[in-house]
Amino acid sequence: MTSPVHTRASLGRFAVYLGIAVAITVPALALRLGGWRPDPLLDALLFGGAILAAGFMLSWGAEAAEKRISQGLIVAAIALITVLPEYAVDFYYAYVAGQNPDSNYVHYAAANMTGANRLLVGLAWPTLVLIHWFRTRERQIDLAPVNAAEVTFLLIGSIWSFTILLRNEIGLLDTVVLVAVFGVYVWRVSRLPKAEEGEDDEPGPAAALATLSSGRQWLVMGALTIVAAAVILVSAEPFAEAMVGSGRVLGFDEFLLIQWLAPLASEAPAATIAILFVLSGRAANGLATMISDKINQWTLLVGMLPLAMSLGAGSFSALPLDARQHEEFFLTAAQSIFGIALLLRLRLSLWGALALAILFLVQVGLALRFLGGETAAIATLTGLAWAYLALAMIVFIANAKSFGLLLRVGIS
Repeated sequence: MTSPVHTRASLGRFAVYLGIAVAITVPALALRLGGWRPDPLLDALLFGGAILAAGFMLSWGAEAAEKRISQGLIVAAIALITVLPEYAVDFYYAYVAGQNPDSNYVHYAAANMTGANRLLVGLAWPTLVLIHWFRTRERQIDLAPVNAAEVTFLLIGSIWSFTILLRNEIGLLDTVVLVAVFGVYVWRVSRLPKAEEGEDDEPGPAAALATLSSGRQWLVMGALTIVAAAVILVSAEPFAEAMVGSGRVLGFDEFLLIQWLAPLASEAPAATIAILFVLSGRAANGLATMISDKINQWTLLVGMLPLAMSLGAGSFSALPLDARQHEEFFLTAAQSIFGIALLLRLRLSLWGALALAILFLVQVGLALRFLGGETAAIATLTGLAWAYLALAMIVFIANAKSFGLLLRVGIS
Protein backbone atom coordinates (compact mmCIF):
# COMPACT_ATOMS: atom_id res chain seq x y z
CA MET A 1 0.00 0.00 0.00
CA THR A 2 1.33 3.45 -0.93
CA SER A 3 2.21 5.66 2.05
CA PRO A 4 0.69 9.19 2.37
CA VAL A 5 4.17 10.72 2.10
CA HIS A 6 4.89 8.85 -1.13
CA THR A 7 1.46 9.81 -2.48
CA ARG A 8 2.01 13.53 -1.78
CA ALA A 9 5.47 13.43 -3.33
CA SER A 10 4.14 11.64 -6.41
CA LEU A 11 1.28 14.09 -6.85
CA GLY A 12 3.72 16.96 -6.34
CA ARG A 13 5.94 15.72 -9.16
CA PHE A 14 2.91 15.28 -11.38
CA ALA A 15 1.84 18.86 -10.67
CA VAL A 16 5.29 20.08 -11.73
CA TYR A 17 5.18 18.07 -14.98
CA LEU A 18 1.65 19.30 -15.68
CA GLY A 19 2.66 22.90 -14.94
CA ILE A 20 5.54 22.66 -17.41
CA ALA A 21 3.28 21.17 -20.07
CA VAL A 22 0.67 23.89 -19.63
CA ALA A 23 3.33 26.63 -19.66
CA ILE A 24 4.64 25.31 -23.00
CA THR A 25 1.17 25.66 -24.55
CA VAL A 26 0.64 29.28 -23.43
CA PRO A 27 2.74 31.09 -26.11
CA ALA A 28 1.08 29.11 -28.89
CA LEU A 29 -2.40 29.78 -27.53
CA ALA A 30 -1.58 33.49 -27.25
CA LEU A 31 -0.43 33.59 -30.87
CA ARG A 32 -3.50 31.71 -32.01
CA LEU A 33 -5.99 33.84 -30.11
CA GLY A 34 -4.22 37.04 -31.17
CA GLY A 35 -3.99 35.97 -34.79
CA TRP A 36 -0.24 36.64 -34.86
CA ARG A 37 2.24 34.81 -37.08
CA PRO A 38 5.66 36.34 -36.29
CA ASP A 39 7.84 33.96 -38.31
CA PRO A 40 7.41 30.47 -39.83
CA LEU A 41 10.35 29.03 -37.90
CA LEU A 42 9.19 30.50 -34.59
CA ASP A 43 5.62 29.45 -35.33
CA ALA A 44 6.76 25.88 -36.01
CA LEU A 45 8.68 25.84 -32.72
CA LEU A 46 5.89 27.27 -30.58
CA PHE A 47 2.93 25.44 -32.10
CA GLY A 48 4.96 22.24 -32.40
CA GLY A 49 5.87 22.57 -28.72
CA ALA A 50 2.21 23.04 -27.80
CA ILE A 51 1.21 19.91 -29.75
CA LEU A 52 4.04 17.99 -28.09
CA ALA A 53 2.96 19.11 -24.60
CA ALA A 54 -0.67 18.28 -25.33
CA GLY A 55 0.39 14.84 -26.53
CA PHE A 56 2.09 14.18 -23.21
CA MET A 57 -1.03 15.25 -21.31
CA LEU A 58 -3.08 12.81 -23.36
CA SER A 59 -0.60 10.01 -22.74
CA TRP A 60 -0.62 10.55 -18.96
CA GLY A 61 -4.39 10.20 -18.85
CA ALA A 62 -4.38 7.11 -21.06
CA GLU A 63 -1.65 5.42 -19.04
CA ALA A 64 -3.54 5.92 -15.79
CA ALA A 65 -6.47 3.94 -17.17
CA GLU A 66 -4.45 0.74 -17.54
CA LYS A 67 -5.91 -0.93 -14.45
CA ARG A 68 -9.44 0.08 -15.41
CA ILE A 69 -9.91 -1.65 -18.76
CA SER A 70 -8.57 -4.70 -20.57
CA GLN A 71 -4.82 -4.93 -21.03
CA GLY A 72 -5.01 -5.23 -24.80
CA LEU A 73 -7.56 -2.45 -25.11
CA ILE A 74 -5.45 -0.01 -23.10
CA VAL A 75 -2.50 -0.66 -25.40
CA ALA A 76 -4.74 0.21 -28.36
CA ALA A 77 -6.20 3.21 -26.50
CA ILE A 78 -2.76 4.58 -25.63
CA ALA A 79 -1.70 4.23 -29.24
CA LEU A 80 -4.86 5.97 -30.46
CA ILE A 81 -4.89 8.82 -27.97
CA THR A 82 -1.21 9.67 -28.07
CA VAL A 83 -1.19 10.01 -31.87
CA LEU A 84 -4.11 12.46 -31.99
CA PRO A 85 -1.57 15.21 -32.82
CA GLU A 86 -0.55 13.23 -35.90
CA TYR A 87 -4.19 12.87 -36.92
CA ALA A 88 -4.86 16.58 -36.50
CA VAL A 89 -1.93 17.64 -38.69
CA ASP A 90 -2.56 15.05 -41.41
CA PHE A 91 -6.30 15.76 -41.45
CA TYR A 92 -5.56 19.43 -41.98
CA TYR A 93 -3.33 18.72 -44.98
CA ALA A 94 -5.93 16.35 -46.46
CA TYR A 95 -8.78 18.83 -45.85
CA VAL A 96 -6.93 21.65 -47.62
CA ALA A 97 -5.98 19.21 -50.39
CA GLY A 98 -9.69 18.62 -50.93
CA GLN A 99 -10.25 22.36 -51.24
CA ASN A 100 -7.29 22.72 -53.61
CA PRO A 101 -6.83 19.36 -55.39
CA ASP A 102 -4.12 20.73 -57.69
CA SER A 103 -2.00 22.09 -54.82
CA ASN A 104 0.99 20.57 -53.05
CA TYR A 105 -1.21 19.82 -50.04
CA VAL A 106 -2.12 16.52 -51.71
CA HIS A 107 1.56 15.58 -51.45
CA TYR A 108 1.86 16.95 -47.91
CA ALA A 109 -0.95 14.71 -46.64
CA ALA A 110 0.71 11.62 -48.06
CA ALA A 111 4.17 12.73 -46.92
CA ASN A 112 3.13 13.23 -43.30
CA MET A 113 1.40 9.85 -43.20
CA THR A 114 4.21 7.83 -44.80
CA GLY A 115 6.87 9.60 -42.74
CA ALA A 116 5.08 8.89 -39.47
CA ASN A 117 4.66 5.21 -40.34
CA ARG A 118 8.28 4.73 -41.36
CA LEU A 119 9.60 6.56 -38.30
CA LEU A 120 7.73 4.11 -36.08
CA VAL A 121 9.17 0.96 -37.65
CA GLY A 122 12.58 2.28 -38.64
CA LEU A 123 13.40 4.37 -35.58
CA ALA A 124 11.02 3.79 -32.66
CA TRP A 125 11.02 -0.03 -32.70
CA PRO A 126 14.83 -0.33 -32.88
CA THR A 127 15.28 2.33 -30.19
CA LEU A 128 13.25 0.27 -27.72
CA VAL A 129 15.31 -2.86 -28.38
CA LEU A 130 18.60 -0.96 -28.06
CA ILE A 131 17.53 0.63 -24.77
CA HIS A 132 16.42 -2.77 -23.48
CA TRP A 133 19.78 -4.25 -24.47
CA PHE A 134 21.76 -1.46 -22.79
CA ARG A 135 19.64 -1.83 -19.67
CA THR A 136 19.53 -5.64 -19.31
CA ARG A 137 21.99 -7.02 -21.89
CA GLU A 138 19.10 -9.12 -23.23
CA ARG A 139 19.39 -9.31 -27.01
CA GLN A 140 15.68 -9.25 -27.77
CA ILE A 141 12.30 -8.08 -26.55
CA ASP A 142 9.88 -10.98 -26.13
CA LEU A 143 6.21 -10.24 -26.67
CA ALA A 144 3.40 -12.08 -24.88
CA PRO A 145 1.29 -14.65 -26.78
CA VAL A 146 -1.66 -12.23 -26.69
CA ASN A 147 0.38 -9.80 -28.80
CA ALA A 148 -0.10 -12.14 -31.74
CA ALA A 149 -3.27 -10.10 -32.32
CA GLU A 150 -1.25 -6.92 -32.92
CA VAL A 151 1.10 -8.57 -35.39
CA THR A 152 -1.75 -10.33 -37.23
CA PHE A 153 -3.85 -7.20 -37.70
CA LEU A 154 -0.80 -5.21 -38.75
CA LEU A 155 -0.23 -7.88 -41.41
CA ILE A 156 -3.85 -7.60 -42.60
CA GLY A 157 -3.57 -3.83 -42.94
CA SER A 158 -0.24 -4.13 -44.72
CA ILE A 159 -1.55 -6.66 -47.25
CA TRP A 160 -4.47 -4.34 -48.06
CA SER A 161 -2.04 -1.44 -48.59
CA PHE A 162 -0.76 -3.13 -51.76
CA THR A 163 -4.25 -2.91 -53.30
CA ILE A 164 -3.99 0.86 -52.84
CA LEU A 165 -0.83 0.80 -54.94
CA LEU A 166 -2.69 -0.98 -57.73
CA ARG A 167 -5.28 1.80 -57.84
CA ASN A 168 -2.87 4.73 -57.25
CA GLU A 169 -5.28 6.38 -54.84
CA ILE A 170 -6.60 6.14 -51.29
CA GLY A 171 -10.38 6.11 -51.74
CA LEU A 172 -13.59 5.52 -49.85
CA LEU A 173 -13.29 1.75 -50.35
CA ASP A 174 -10.07 1.95 -48.36
CA THR A 175 -11.88 3.96 -45.70
CA VAL A 176 -14.48 1.22 -45.27
CA VAL A 177 -11.97 -1.65 -45.24
CA LEU A 178 -9.25 -0.07 -43.09
CA VAL A 179 -11.64 1.41 -40.51
CA ALA A 180 -13.29 -2.02 -40.29
CA VAL A 181 -9.90 -3.69 -39.78
CA PHE A 182 -9.11 -1.27 -36.96
CA GLY A 183 -12.55 -1.78 -35.42
CA VAL A 184 -12.18 -5.57 -35.43
CA TYR A 185 -8.69 -5.19 -33.96
CA VAL A 186 -10.03 -3.07 -31.08
CA TRP A 187 -12.82 -5.60 -30.49
CA ARG A 188 -10.28 -8.43 -30.50
CA VAL A 189 -7.95 -6.85 -27.94
CA SER A 190 -10.87 -5.72 -25.76
CA ARG A 191 -11.47 -9.40 -24.99
CA LEU A 192 -8.09 -9.70 -23.30
CA PRO A 193 -7.95 -9.63 -19.48
CA LYS A 194 -7.35 -6.51 -17.41
CA ALA A 195 -3.85 -5.75 -16.20
CA GLU A 196 -3.01 -7.60 -13.00
CA GLU A 197 -3.26 -5.55 -9.83
CA GLY A 198 0.19 -6.69 -8.81
CA GLU A 199 1.87 -5.27 -11.89
CA ASP A 200 4.40 -2.49 -11.55
CA ASP A 201 3.17 1.08 -11.28
CA GLU A 202 2.65 3.05 -14.44
CA PRO A 203 5.84 4.67 -15.73
CA GLY A 204 6.43 8.40 -15.39
CA PRO A 205 3.85 10.98 -14.26
CA ALA A 206 0.92 8.59 -14.77
CA ALA A 207 1.98 6.79 -11.57
CA ALA A 208 0.68 9.77 -9.57
CA LEU A 209 -2.83 9.42 -10.93
CA ALA A 210 -2.93 5.79 -9.79
CA THR A 211 -2.81 7.05 -6.19
CA LEU A 212 -6.13 8.89 -6.55
CA SER A 213 -9.56 7.42 -5.93
CA SER A 214 -11.38 6.02 -8.93
CA GLY A 215 -13.72 9.01 -9.24
CA ARG A 216 -10.96 11.61 -9.01
CA GLN A 217 -8.80 9.61 -11.38
CA TRP A 218 -11.47 9.63 -14.07
CA LEU A 219 -12.06 13.35 -13.46
CA VAL A 220 -8.39 14.19 -13.96
CA MET A 221 -8.12 11.93 -16.99
CA GLY A 222 -11.16 13.58 -18.54
CA ALA A 223 -9.83 17.07 -17.86
CA LEU A 224 -6.43 16.21 -19.35
CA THR A 225 -8.09 14.82 -22.47
CA ILE A 226 -10.36 17.85 -22.99
CA VAL A 227 -7.60 20.43 -22.44
CA ALA A 228 -5.08 18.56 -24.59
CA ALA A 229 -7.58 18.00 -27.40
CA ALA A 230 -8.44 21.71 -27.41
CA VAL A 231 -4.74 22.67 -27.62
CA ILE A 232 -4.18 20.24 -30.49
CA LEU A 233 -7.28 21.50 -32.31
CA VAL A 234 -6.20 25.15 -32.24
CA SER A 235 -2.51 24.40 -32.92
CA ALA A 236 -2.74 21.90 -35.80
CA GLU A 237 -3.47 24.40 -38.60
CA PRO A 238 -0.79 26.99 -37.72
CA PHE A 239 1.77 24.24 -37.08
CA ALA A 240 1.03 22.59 -40.43
CA GLU A 241 1.30 25.92 -42.26
CA ALA A 242 4.45 26.82 -40.33
CA MET A 243 6.12 23.62 -41.53
CA VAL A 244 5.38 24.59 -45.14
CA GLY A 245 6.62 28.14 -44.54
CA SER A 246 9.76 26.93 -42.77
CA GLY A 247 10.71 24.84 -45.79
CA ARG A 248 10.44 27.90 -48.01
CA VAL A 249 12.42 30.11 -45.62
CA LEU A 250 15.20 27.55 -45.25
CA GLY A 251 15.22 26.67 -48.94
CA PHE A 252 14.69 23.02 -47.99
CA ASP A 253 12.41 20.50 -49.68
CA GLU A 254 9.00 21.06 -48.06
CA PHE A 255 8.00 17.47 -48.76
CA LEU A 256 10.92 16.03 -46.76
CA LEU A 257 10.47 18.56 -43.96
CA ILE A 258 6.83 17.58 -43.54
CA GLN A 259 7.61 13.90 -43.97
CA TRP A 260 10.23 13.71 -41.22
CA LEU A 261 10.17 16.72 -38.87
CA ALA A 262 6.42 17.14 -38.41
CA PRO A 263 5.87 13.49 -37.33
CA LEU A 264 8.75 13.74 -34.86
CA ALA A 265 6.78 16.27 -32.79
CA SER A 266 3.49 14.39 -33.01
CA GLU A 267 5.01 10.95 -32.35
CA ALA A 268 7.26 11.97 -29.44
CA PRO A 269 4.67 11.44 -26.63
CA ALA A 270 3.82 7.89 -27.72
CA ALA A 271 7.50 7.02 -28.17
CA THR A 272 8.37 8.49 -24.78
CA ILE A 273 5.71 6.39 -23.06
CA ALA A 274 7.07 3.28 -24.77
CA ILE A 275 10.62 4.14 -23.66
CA LEU A 276 9.41 4.63 -20.07
CA PHE A 277 7.85 1.18 -20.23
CA VAL A 278 11.21 -0.28 -21.26
CA LEU A 279 13.08 1.62 -18.54
CA SER A 280 10.60 0.39 -15.92
CA GLY A 281 11.20 -3.25 -16.88
CA ARG A 282 8.13 -3.67 -19.08
CA ALA A 283 9.78 -3.81 -22.49
CA ALA A 284 7.04 -6.01 -23.96
CA ASN A 285 4.42 -3.37 -23.11
CA GLY A 286 6.54 -0.69 -24.72
CA LEU A 287 7.02 -2.60 -27.97
CA ALA A 288 3.34 -3.65 -28.03
CA THR A 289 2.34 0.00 -27.69
CA MET A 290 4.50 0.96 -30.66
CA ILE A 291 3.12 -1.93 -32.75
CA SER A 292 -0.43 -0.84 -31.87
CA ASP A 293 0.55 2.72 -32.80
CA LYS A 294 1.62 1.41 -36.20
CA ILE A 295 -1.69 -0.48 -36.65
CA ASN A 296 -3.54 2.69 -35.77
CA GLN A 297 -1.71 4.81 -38.32
CA TRP A 298 -1.59 2.16 -41.04
CA THR A 299 -5.33 1.46 -40.86
CA LEU A 300 -7.41 4.18 -39.20
CA LEU A 301 -5.26 7.17 -40.20
CA VAL A 302 -4.83 6.05 -43.82
CA GLY A 303 -8.52 5.16 -44.04
CA MET A 304 -9.68 8.53 -42.69
CA LEU A 305 -7.66 10.63 -45.17
CA PRO A 306 -10.26 10.32 -47.99
CA LEU A 307 -12.95 11.50 -45.56
CA ALA A 308 -10.91 14.58 -44.63
CA MET A 309 -10.29 15.29 -48.31
CA SER A 310 -13.98 14.78 -49.12
CA LEU A 311 -14.96 17.27 -46.41
CA GLY A 312 -12.62 19.82 -47.92
CA ALA A 313 -13.87 19.18 -51.45
CA GLY A 314 -17.54 19.14 -50.49
CA SER A 315 -18.00 15.83 -52.33
CA PHE A 316 -16.63 12.29 -52.24
CA SER A 317 -12.95 12.43 -53.19
CA ALA A 318 -9.95 10.12 -53.19
CA LEU A 319 -6.38 11.04 -52.28
CA PRO A 320 -4.38 10.48 -55.49
CA LEU A 321 -0.88 9.03 -55.50
CA ASP A 322 1.41 10.42 -58.20
CA ALA A 323 4.72 8.77 -59.09
CA ARG A 324 6.49 10.20 -56.03
CA GLN A 325 3.68 9.32 -53.63
CA HIS A 326 3.33 5.85 -55.17
CA GLU A 327 7.02 5.19 -54.45
CA GLU A 328 6.73 6.54 -50.90
CA PHE A 329 3.65 4.43 -50.18
CA PHE A 330 5.29 1.35 -51.70
CA LEU A 331 8.39 1.86 -49.56
CA THR A 332 6.22 2.28 -46.45
CA ALA A 333 4.25 -0.91 -47.23
CA ALA A 334 7.43 -2.89 -47.94
CA GLN A 335 9.05 -1.73 -44.69
CA SER A 336 5.90 -2.77 -42.83
CA ILE A 337 6.04 -6.29 -44.28
CA PHE A 338 9.70 -6.63 -43.30
CA GLY A 339 8.96 -5.39 -39.78
CA ILE A 340 6.16 -7.96 -39.46
CA ALA A 341 8.47 -10.72 -40.69
CA LEU A 342 10.88 -9.91 -37.87
CA LEU A 343 8.02 -10.28 -35.35
CA LEU A 344 6.79 -13.71 -36.48
CA ARG A 345 8.29 -15.38 -33.42
CA LEU A 346 6.72 -12.72 -31.20
CA ARG A 347 10.07 -11.14 -30.50
CA LEU A 348 12.24 -8.41 -31.96
CA SER A 349 15.90 -9.28 -31.76
CA LEU A 350 18.83 -6.91 -31.55
CA TRP A 351 19.95 -7.94 -35.03
CA GLY A 352 16.46 -7.38 -36.40
CA ALA A 353 16.32 -3.96 -34.75
CA LEU A 354 19.69 -3.04 -36.23
CA ALA A 355 18.50 -4.14 -39.69
CA LEU A 356 15.43 -1.91 -39.40
CA ALA A 357 17.50 1.04 -38.20
CA ILE A 358 20.21 0.68 -40.85
CA LEU A 359 17.70 0.35 -43.69
CA PHE A 360 15.83 3.38 -42.34
CA LEU A 361 19.02 5.45 -42.32
CA VAL A 362 19.75 4.27 -45.86
CA GLN A 363 16.36 5.44 -47.11
CA VAL A 364 16.75 8.84 -45.44
CA GLY A 365 20.27 9.15 -46.81
CA LEU A 366 19.13 8.27 -50.33
CA ALA A 367 16.30 10.81 -50.15
CA LEU A 368 18.79 13.52 -49.17
CA ARG A 369 21.34 12.34 -51.74
CA PHE A 370 18.86 12.70 -54.60
CA LEU A 371 17.28 15.90 -53.28
CA GLY A 372 15.97 17.76 -56.30
CA GLY A 373 16.34 14.74 -58.59
CA GLU A 374 12.88 13.21 -58.38
CA THR A 375 13.34 10.60 -61.10
CA ALA A 376 16.54 9.22 -59.54
CA ALA A 377 15.01 9.31 -56.05
CA ILE A 378 11.93 7.38 -57.18
CA ALA A 379 14.00 4.73 -58.96
CA THR A 380 16.45 4.27 -56.06
CA LEU A 381 13.87 4.17 -53.27
CA THR A 382 11.66 1.81 -55.29
CA GLY A 383 14.66 -0.51 -55.52
CA LEU A 384 15.05 -0.27 -51.74
CA ALA A 385 11.39 -1.20 -51.33
CA TRP A 386 11.95 -4.36 -53.37
CA ALA A 387 14.97 -5.12 -51.17
CA TYR A 388 12.71 -4.87 -48.09
CA LEU A 389 10.29 -7.34 -49.68
CA ALA A 390 13.06 -9.76 -50.66
CA LEU A 391 14.40 -9.78 -47.10
CA ALA A 392 10.87 -10.21 -45.75
CA MET A 393 10.29 -13.20 -48.01
CA ILE A 394 13.45 -14.88 -46.73
CA VAL A 395 12.41 -14.36 -43.12
CA PHE A 396 8.84 -15.56 -43.78
CA ILE A 397 10.12 -18.77 -45.40
CA ALA A 398 12.56 -19.39 -42.54
CA ASN A 399 9.75 -18.95 -39.99
CA ALA A 400 6.89 -20.67 -41.83
CA LYS A 401 5.78 -22.69 -38.79
CA SER A 402 5.83 -19.64 -36.51
CA PHE A 403 3.80 -17.75 -39.11
CA GLY A 404 1.03 -20.35 -39.11
CA LEU A 405 0.90 -20.42 -35.31
CA LEU A 406 0.85 -16.64 -35.16
CA LEU A 407 -2.18 -16.45 -37.42
CA ARG A 408 -4.10 -19.06 -35.44
CA VAL A 409 -3.46 -17.32 -32.12
CA GLY A 410 -3.89 -13.80 -33.50
CA ILE A 411 -7.29 -14.36 -35.05
CA SER A 412 -8.81 -16.75 -32.50
